Amino acid sequence: MPRGNVYFVTLPPPPGGQGREQSGYRPVVVISSDQSASANPMALVVPLTSKLGALRFPHSVRIQPSSQNGLSQTSVAMVFQLLAIDKTRLRQPAGSLESDYLVEIENELRSILELG
Repeated sequence: MPRGNVYFVTLPPPPGGQGREQSGYRPVVVISSDQSASANPMALVVPLTSKLGALRFPHSVRIQPSSQNGLSQTSVAMVFQLLAIDKTRLRQPAGSLESDYLVEIENELRSILELG
């Protein structure tokens, strides 16, 4: 699963159904490096939502649907909800994110983690 691939996964609801973590069946973008992905049973992913109101949060990126990325509607990459999941949960591949969107996500990761 190369960096930038888009998959559909089912994310569990937060404990007690409380909180704002993304859950349910949704697309995610794999952001693990290709090298770490081959040696690690986990994948770092950024969840996507079709709710454009999520753009009000810092560290979010608007993504337009295309035949390359496999998304059917405008989506928001919620970089601030970065999470690690078991690779076996990456079930249905959708496509591959365009490089300009991946660069935007990487820039947001650098910002949120203060990596400069």
